[in-house]
Amino acid sequence: MTLPHTDTYQPTAPTPHLMNGQARGRSLRAQALQLLLLSNTQDKAHAVRTLDARDWPVDAQAQLQEPDGLPGRPLHPQLVHPSALAKRAVGSPEGRASLIHALTHIEANAINLALDVVWRFGDMPEVFYRDWWQVAVEEALHFELLEAHLQTLGYAYGDFPAHDGLWDMAAKTKGDLLARLALVPRTLEARGLDATPAIRNKLVSVGDQAGAAILDLILQDEIGHVAIGNRWYNTLCAERDLDPALTYTQLADLFEAPMLKGPFNLPARRAAGFSDTELATLCGTPQTA
Repeated sequence: MTLPHTDTYQPTAPTPHLMNGQARGRSLRAQALQLLLLSNTQDKAHAVRTLDARDWPVDAQAQLQEPDGLPGRPLHPQLVHPSALAKRAVGSPEGRASLIHALTHIEANAINLALDVVWRFGDMPEVFYRDWWQVAVEEALHFELLEAHLQTLGYAYGDFPAHDGLWDMAAKTKGDLLARLALVPRTLEARGLDATPAIRNKLVSVGDQAGAAILDLILQDEIGHVAIGNRWYNTLCAERDLDPALTYTQLADLFEAPMLKGPFNLPARRAAGFSDTELATLCGTPQTA
């Protein structure tokens, strides 16, 4: 079926990022950019958690120049292709630490992703930026909790290699907010809703109740984060007269998103704002996304 032109996704030209004097250092968006540049993840998480966003105007119209070196990263962990990561049994001390390290790295990336949305995409309502700042604050807490737990196991963040899949998609979608919302919170981060219960059960099976409790908190927060992504994705689709389901399929194909595979955490996805139609489609056949 041929759809009207207004129902077909067309990339929009990104806003030119030119630093102006008004924005430099004096807005929440400029602060997000400066924090994203920090290479020490512990410092970044602490700074995000302690900055009082109420003290900073958003300045949604500011045009910010993208500097070199985004995102700031520590020297370790070494970033490798996912296929190069060793698989370790969670029952061994090293295997459990490797699992907690992988989760810690996901949260480090999640801080970067939330900060990047705040600074990069201009001309949105103020509540958009404050939503994503709150996401950054909660991701910073997740990182700190997991890193502290990792240290109780005798390891530190950076002791194991990691992959960069989350940020790879952020780089692909840096010029298109609709694509970013569709393919990072609604796709990659939503996969965490599916995976977390099984990971939690693995930790419980080896007696790691503290790790399981951290994942319980993370799952509840991540439902809220995915819900924010869903809400703003659907808002933009409505403003552009786009069909959300069709547009999602087009974006997943255009940006070569990974394929979604079950099992799916349907209660969590429903709580995060996925419609019954979306969930039925998701469960019916493998979906490229």
